Amino acid sequence: MKKLAINGGEKLRTNPFPAYNTIGTEEEEAVLRVLRSGKLSTYLGAWHEDFYGGSEVRAFEKAWATFFGVKHAISVNSATSGLICAVGAAGIEAGDEVIVSPYTMSASAVAPLFYGGIPVFADIEKDTYCLDPKSVERKITHKTKAIIVVDIFGQPYDVEAINAIAKKHNLIVIEDAAQAPGAMYKESYAGTLGDMGVFSLNYHKHIHSGEGGVIVTNDDALANKLQLIRNHAESVIANKGFSSSAELVNMVGFNFRMTEMECAVAREQLKKLPSLLQTRQGNVAYINEALKSIPCLKTTKTREHAKHAFYVHPLEFDASLAGGVHRDIFIKAVKAELPRTIMRDDSDVLIGCGYVKPIYLQPMFAHKIAFGSKGYPFNFSSITYQKGDCPVCENLHFERLFTHELMRPGMSRNDMDDVVKAFVKVWENREELV
Repeated sequence: MKKLAINGGEKLRTNPFPAYNTIGTEEEEAVLRVLRSGKLSTYLGAWHEDFYGGSEVRAFEKAWATFFGVKHAISVNSATSGLICAVGAAGIEAGDEVIVSPYTMSASAVAPLFYGGIPVFADIEKDTYCLDPKSVERKITHKTKAIIVVDIFGQPYDVEAINAIAKKHNLIVIEDAAQAPGAMYKESYAGTLGDMGVFSLNYHKHIHSGEGGVIVTNDDALANKLQLIRNHAESVIANKGFSSSAELVNMVGFNFRMTEMECAVAREQLKKLPSLLQTRQGNVAYINEALKSIPCLKTTKTREHAKHAFYVHPLEFDASLAGGVHRDIFIKAVKAELPRTIMRDDSDVLIGCGYVKPIYLQPMFAHKIAFGSKGYPFNFSSITYQKGDCPVCENLHFERLFTHELMRPGMSRNDMDDVVKAFVKVWENREELV
């Protein structure tokens, strides 16, 4: 008689896992305060006091800057918009190369394209999945102008090595900290470790306002450019005194503004970040310890001197220690034992093989077609994108890495015990999968 649910056996758990919902009465009251004011946004895309937004926007930006210990926090309507602003502020132009990660949400890799920049993919580290400094160094040419690092899954990048490379070659470091609010390297927060850092307030992040993002920097000139690009730069640069060709670079603006309501919600969410982060870290430690009994699983490594934020819980699978069972089959069997999650009913069980397909294997890069049909901006470069470019990334994605979200706040010890039991059950009955 078969024991595994994937083969018709009894499912280990059927009642759904609890939702991850951080919205409470504080956010409700904040929204009502804004609604009663009648001012859902006071932005103006012209030179005026309201060019910088209304009272809720400014209060939120001040709170974010204080929390993260930076001079400037600039709110935007998404982390994607924040990355586009940051690349523009860095002065990227047609033909400039920007080193990016192949293993992240696509926004950090495509942001350079908006200014004609060419993404150059460096490989990732084997055990932390951030950009590998040695690979970054090999990819630098006379055309390289910036590095976009990603604190993937909540793990801070190799700050000292990457920043030293950037200083040596006079490069701007843009830090994508969308998955790492509250993560730290030594005494500094992720997002504040480079020249500019970008955070996300998308609905499935640690804290959220539905949609939204924040850019941080300690550089006054960069902050000025970020605020301009966010809000119709071309309409106000004369008032700013910009006139030289150098000052006018990338001063074509967007409407990347957050609303008063979103900022009011985000300010309340920020207050909850420390406790939410502590719960994530404790839950991951609990699951890591419980899974040590399964030889084919490798638990998470946190970089020395760092604190991980655990947007998701990454682990690795070694098929050679699982009797030849492939990762994908093993994880499919684990998922068959478990239920879906409340408020994520349209999603599968929140465990996945790999993360995202290496970005350079996506059609846009394979065919080098982005804006228009003639290959802009790839036609400024002879760089090609193909399988084998980042072998560590490819091996992790297709063979070893898997992630899950079943460690978020709201999951009880009993809930997490069921997750562990599902892995143990599949391990003990793995012969059914051969």
